[in-house]
Amino acid sequence: MTGGSGPLSGIAIVEFAAQGPGPFCGMLLADLGAEVILVERPDDGDEASKFGASAIFHRGKRSIVLDLKRQADVETALRLVERADGLIEGMRPGTMERLGLGPDVCLERNPHLVYGRMTGWGQSGPLAMSAGHDINYIALSGALWYAGSPSQPPVAPPTLVGDVGGGALYLAVGLLAGLLHVRAGGAGQIVDAAVVDGSAHMLNLLLSAKALGELNSDRGTSPLDGAHWWGTYACADGLLISLGPLEPKFYGRLLDVLGLADVLPVADQFDPRGWARGRAILADVFSRRPRADWCLLLEGSDCCFAPVLAFDEAAGHPHNRARGTFRVLDGVLQAAPAPRFSSFPDPSPGPIPRRGQHQDEVSSGLAARRSDGA
Repeated sequence: MTGGSGPLSGIAIVEFAAQGPGPFCGMLLADLGAEVILVERPDDGDEASKFGASAIFHRGKRSIVLDLKRQADVETALRLVERADGLIEGMRPGTMERLGLGPDVCLERNPHLVYGRMTGWGQSGPLAMSAGHDINYIALSGALWYAGSPSQPPVAPPTLVGDVGGGALYLAVGLLAGLLHVRAGGAGQIVDAAVVDGSAHMLNLLLSAKALGELNSDRGTSPLDGAHWWGTYACADGLLISLGPLEPKFYGRLLDVLGLADVLPVADQFDPRGWARGRAILADVFSRRPRADWCLLLEGSDCCFAPVLAFDEAAGHPHNRARGTFRVLDGVLQAAPAPRFSSFPDPSPGPIPRRGQHQDEVSSGLAARRSDGA
């Protein structure tokens, strides 16, 4: 297998099509230069089929179609596994075993394989076989608790905290760690990446604050979920801005720029008794002018300020334009690969494949390898 341009060039991954964080992990690795062969099911109207040319999470991959209920196609999949460095699967526990593609079989074929398993609840535990989605996993881990206004039920950005943050990124780190272990002379192994585990792990900064007594279990009584200087406000035109001057020097800067230094003393920043009054004052101030005015006054001012932008607005913001954070490829708005690398200064995402687009190419490669006796 051959990879693309990037720090992971030469790394080969076989991804078995699924929903959620598994495909995102495959996209991330493909963005970084790995060759990712996506094994898709025959088009039976499944959830993934509806995305088609909009399936950004499949960009940069090569797509083939295999019916894994047919033994011949299972054998083709195993031949791909023999040549791969890593594998991604996001099925319910036990499904890959029933298909004859479980880790025991695959590691027997390829002892150096890093077998990545992506689930919500993990491969073990009382809930392992239960259905669930992002919101359920982050609810159980505790990651949803502080999300949103304390006067309302918690609300989190869909998929970001769980599927992407606690799932896809942890699976990617696990796969890369496993690959490094193999390259250091170790054996292949299984990576059990569970969204509930990853989203819990991300809480360790907050758990440190809790251990110091700086974070309370009662929502709305701690700085990051109750203070007036941490949150969003509506402007005169109904558009929104965000504030986050956690450090006193930045909070003081905000008060100076807004002309509120005598009204809201910096010394009282962390006194919860003044947060409700502070929120009312800031809400009144920001409601008097449109968002564009506040951006002109506060952006780049060290006040820890940013407008709250919709997707298209974010793509058009001068900072994001300058960094090339978003691209429009084949009419589809998508975020550029991240992070950035000095040896690959202009990362360009690969195209979104059609289902089965690379069937002949991949099949020919397998046939050639077999004729060579490999």
